[in-house]
Amino acid sequence: MVSKNKKPHFGHESMHTHSQSIEAAVIEQSKATAENILANKGHDVVAVRPTDSIHKVTEVMKEHGIGSVLVKDQNGHMAGILTERDIVRGFADEPDNTFDETAADLMTTDVVTATPETPVLELLHRMSEGRFRHIPVIDGEHIAGMISIGDVVKFRLQELEYEALKLKQMIVG
Repeated sequence: MVSKNKKPHFGHESMHTHSQSIEAAVIEQSKATAENILANKGHDVVAVRPTDSIHKVTEVMKEHGIGSVLVKDQNGHMAGILTERDIVRGFADEPDNTFDETAADLMTTDVVTATPETPVLELLHRMSEGRFRHIPVIDGEHIAGMISIGDVVKFRLQELEYEALKLKQMIVG
């Protein structure tokens, strides 16, 4: 029988408890960054021009199976972001003319961005607080990629599966 005041002795003074290992896993998980997601997902970004019609933009989104595109100017710099939600708002405001409008007419120009070093939990916070589902990752002047809320969820599920496997291995020995 083990006394309430004494911890059992397993012969290894440096042995960590399961709760310490879980805590270490949580701390390690909090170090994950936007770059970790992009390393799995890829750095490709689909973009359109400000003068492209909404009809063309929707065709591009459909072709790539995505919910947002970056809008780049003639120099390749980000001018804005255009999402499915922006297009739906356009149809609500001007149902008969939206397909003829341009990306510049409907895009969001005050874009919230991240850097490759932005922690995953910060990405989730920004997306939740801003109520948006896509965030461009900018590395200096270079567009490093685009992360969706789905990418973050997929990444976190993979992390959780890995953590569960490591815990099972630790318990089994």
